Amino acid sequence: MCDTIAIVSDGEVLFAKNSDRDPNESQILDWQERAAHPAGSTLTCTHIEIPQVEQTWAVLMSRPFWMWGAEMGTNEHGLIIGNEAVFTRESVPKTGLTGMDLVRLALERSRTADEAVDTITSLIAAHGQGGRCGYERATFRYHSSFLIADRDGARVLETAGEHWAVETVHGTRSISNGLTIPEFAARHSDRLKTAVSACKTRRALTQRRSASAAGVETLMSVLRDHGGTDWPTYRRLNGTQHMPCQHGGSGIVSSLSTASWVTRLSDAGVQHWATATSSPCLSIFKPVAVDTPLQLAPVPAGTADDSLWWTHERLQRRVMHDPENLGRDLVTERDALETEWLSDPPGSAEAFTEHRRRLDTWLDRVGRPTADTRPRFARRYWAKRDRLAELS
Repeated sequence: MCDTIAIVSDGEVLFAKNSDRDPNESQILDWQERAAHPAGSTLTCTHIEIPQVEQTWAVLMSRPFWMWGAEMGTNEHGLIIGNEAVFTRESVPKTGLTGMDLVRLALERSRTADEAVDTITSLIAAHGQGGRCGYERATFRYHSSFLIADRDGARVLETAGEHWAVETVHGTRSISNGLTIPEFAARHSDRLKTAVSACKTRRALTQRRSASAAGVETLMSVLRDHGGTDWPTYRRLNGTQHMPCQHGGSGIVSSLSTASWVTRLSDAGVQHWATATSSPCLSIFKPVAVDTPLQLAPVPAGTADDSLWWTHERLQRRVMHDPENLGRDLVTERDALETEWLSDPPGSAEAFTEHRRRLDTWLDRVGRPTADTRPRFARRYWAKRDRLAELS
């Protein structure tokens, strides 16, 4: 489950998103160059093959390691898109384009928010939505909503099968895992699944807190919110679904915030900040750019390795045993570093190197926790994910 925010004001558009997915579903920062393609060529997306266009734009995106499509991303024209799973009364076919495919396709083929709306709706009409969307559960499928922004404004696009509705953003707008355009939601929403996702609780929080956002730093703090408490609280039915910064915890319905992103679009230029790791409450937002590709090797997958994503994940899983005692000093140090970077951003390579250095230091400091303050059901949940990830 996810949350995406846009704030439109005179001369500036702000965008923020948490990608909430299965805990061992690492996410990759992926740079793709502008490219020309032969007439008549085809493209293999996550589940289906479709016709390729003759020109695609340079893209920077954050995508689940096993998918072709992206949870969020931007392109060389300053277009940025994030998507949300939404639960509707319409059936979801076993194959088709995923919402993540549609994000990437729109970024590769569009220059503006309005063009992206046209691209996505045309692709849905031509190929339909469908196919596996979950990592742990192969049968998990859903339709999507999208928050689409450029320098001139933002649009909310909501879908239910082949049906869709679009709304222009004025001021602050948050979307989550439920349909929000009133008439469209009344017609197509699956109320039970929407309620279980706790999206209304999260959306109310992100909408309220973002309404007074003064810049990217405030939006970073919104993505780190644990529902009004310093650290996560766990519910047996749906874990931490009630908070923007999610930490799993329930074997019934659960997600982890596996990657986070904040953007500022203005007449003065474009700034993108990405964690490239899970759990923004413990991670560092680093400056990234479409025209500054990095080789972030090794590329993470579904089991633990020495990648940045999994190195941070080791820290996250240790700290969450007892976050009050293990995490507070780390957050204080992180906040001081980010304040410095927001004032005078380093180069991307320098920022990623410094994050890796800090992770090594913090892991040594935290060590191997013996106490665990979480409820027993949350401890069981994480013990299983650690085994699946071969995480020692």
